[in-house]
Amino acid sequence: MNIFELTGRVAVVTGGNGGIGLGMAKGLAGAGAKVMITGRNAAKAESALHQLAELGAEAGFIEGDVREEAFAAKVVADTVARFGKLDILVNNAGAHAYGSAEKLSLDDWHVDIDTNLTGMFLLCRAAYAELKRAGAERPHGGRIINVGSLASTGALAYSVNYCASKGGVLQLSKALAVEWGPDGINVNCVLPGWVETDITASTKTVPGLPEMIAGRTPAGRWGQPDDFAGIAVFLASRASDFMNGSGVTIDGGYSIKLL
Repeated sequence: MNIFELTGRVAVVTGGNGGIGLGMAKGLAGAGAKVMITGRNAAKAESALHQLAELGAEAGFIEGDVREEAFAAKVVADTVARFGKLDILVNNAGAHAYGSAEKLSLDDWHVDIDTNLTGMFLLCRAAYAELKRAGAERPHGGRIINVGSLASTGALAYSVNYCASKGGVLQLSKALAVEWGPDGINVNCVLPGWVETDITASTKTVPGLPEMIAGRTPAGRWGQPDDFAGIAVFLASRASDFMNGSGVTIDGGYSIKLL
C-alpha cells in the first residue's frame, strides 16, 4: 500500500491559482487527487489549471473572495457538484497589509484578519459536513491543512495585523483538531518561512534583506512554492493519520539558526 496515494480523493485549495497554494495543489494533483482551486484572479488561474492538467489531474477553478460567507458555501457546493465529494481542504488564501500599529487603519486591520483568519473559519465550517463524511469512510479521512506563517509563533514589525491573524490560524487549527478529531477530521497547520510569492515581492526589494534572509537560512536560499508540494501530500494522506493539531515549520531552517 502506498501511504501517500491520493487517487480518488478530492481537494479544495483556496488561493490555489498561485504561490504556495499552487505548489500544494500541484503536489496533491501529482499524488492522484482531483483539485478545485479558488482565487480572485481568473486570468491567473488559467496558468495554474494548465500546470495541473500537465500533471494529468482533473481540476477546476472557482472565482471569489474567501471573506464572503456565501462564497464558502459555493466552494463546497460546486466542488461536490463537479467531483461528487470533498475530502481535503487546504486553506491558503492570504493577504498582508503593511503598516505601523499606531497608524494602521481599521480597513488594513480587516484585510488581514478577515482574509487570513475569518475566511479560513468560514471555509472550515462550510466544509465540515463533507469532511465528516470522509472521516466516516475511513478513520481520519477528512483533512484540513491551514497555512499559517512563522508569524504564527514569532513577530514582525509593521505587521501587527498579519501576526495577529496568523497566530489565530495556528490556534484555530488546534481548536478544530480537538473538536473535530472525533469526527474523523485531522486539522494541521503549515508554517512557511520566507518564500518567493506575490505577497513577499515587496520584501525582495528592500536593500540587503533578501541576502540576509538567504544567508541566515541553512538551505542558503528563499523557499519556492513547489517546496510545499510534499508537506501537502503528507498531511492529506494516510502517512499522517495520527497527526492532528500540529504546526509544521517549513522554512529551510531559518527559524532555528541562532547565529
